[in-house]
Amino acid sequence: MKNLNRFHLNGLKAVEAIGRLGSLPRAADELGVSISAVSQQLIRTEEQIGQAIFERTRAGLVPTGFGRSLLPRLADGFQQISQAVALAESTEQVLLLSVAPTFASKWLVPRLGRLRAAYPDLKIRIDPSPGLLDLNRSDIDLAIRLGSGDWRDGAPERLLPQSMFPVCTPAFAARLSSPADIFRQPIICYENPMFSWDEWQVATGLQGPLPFDGPTFSDPWLALEATISGQGIMLAWDLFVEDSLGDGRLVAPFPARVPSPIAYWLVSPKNRKPTPQMLQFQRWIRTEIQQEGAAASV
Repeated sequence: MKNLNRFHLNGLKAVEAIGRLGSLPRAADELGVSISAVSQQLIRTEEQIGQAIFERTRAGLVPTGFGRSLLPRLADGFQQISQAVALAESTEQVLLLSVAPTFASKWLVPRLGRLRAAYPDLKIRIDPSPGLLDLNRSDIDLAIRLGSGDWRDGAPERLLPQSMFPVCTPAFAARLSSPADIFRQPIICYENPMFSWDEWQVATGLQGPLPFDGPTFSDPWLALEATISGQGIMLAWDLFVEDSLGDGRLVAPFPARVPSPIAYWLVSPKNRKPTPQMLQFQRWIRTEIQQEGAAASV
């Protein structure tokens, strides 16, 4: 293991995160550092190794032949380290929770005080990760994911359904008197969306192809920032833009919110007996969402 002394662990961790998540912004979000810091760690690691791990293309970072060989080994190595750390923590009975970053920052973290009040002895470690994982082979106890609920490695339970609707700045909304005006405006897009404008058009009766002539991003967070800066209009979902709507940076120019095919799900391992900590968290989050739903309907 002497060869490990030649490399910085943070650099290898950054490389693994980029490869697994597919972009610098997502890796930076998971690691809790800036995009430039992740980029510098990648460059430094490639210099230490002596060859490129990713090819820089117009579509983003693409693993080289060497990268395709290296990345699975790094992923396995960090998985082993994570399991070793979990083993060390097991005597403390820590709940390991993998959470979609948006849900973690906008819903879960602000409510952790109520979780501690309900279960003061419950210790929890949160991994803000959007990636899918095999719960039956990982050290993660529970996962909260955004999607359609089709996870074969776990048992999903719907927590928060999400609706979809256009958002833009108040100044941009002044140009729009009806949904048909969208045909004359730049539409901001991002890669691999979980729902489409086609679904929103069908639900609202709007016909015809939209001119997708606005900027396209690899990450929805970048698309959101472009929308907030007034570059166009974006199709978003409830929790993702809750803060921006609340503080007035964005508005929903039309009243229609269309049910989307996605929701936030609580995913449990299929073949593992739940721990007391898992049962406590499941009871708490179900009660919390149920109470908030009842309060909203009053």
